[in-house]
Amino acid sequence: DVQLQASGGGLVQPGGSLRLSCAASGISFDDYSIGWFRQAPGKEREWVSCATATLGKSYYADSMKGRVTISGDNAENTVYLQMNCLKPEDTAVYSCAARYQRFRQKSDCTRAYDYWGQGTQVTVSS
Repeated sequence: DVQLQASGGGLVQPGGSLRLSCAASGISFDDYSIGWFRQAPGKEREWVSCATATLGKSYYADSMKGRVTISGDNAENTVYLQMNCLKPEDTAVYSCAARYQRFRQKSDCTRAYDYWGQGTQVTVSS
């Protein structure tokens, strides 16, 4: 079975940082690309970032570019999303997803994903 588990969310003050984790089982990062998404109350799900299979390349949405970094640990089969300079508008449920494809360009990151994990709540508030 494939499982993706996002964790690391919480309450943080504006300007603060969080590191989210996406622990994967049943898939290999050699074959699957990973995406991070978020959904705020009353809004559509929004793509945030993705890392290509083998975690060789990364792409970011303009809304968070410069404030987030995606990275991975192949040995732990975990992908991380480091988020800095958080703003109240970053408040959302953040989820990770996996697609059986080696992404080759940014537009690949918003294609349909094969597996989704449960989200983790990020709340940015003073």
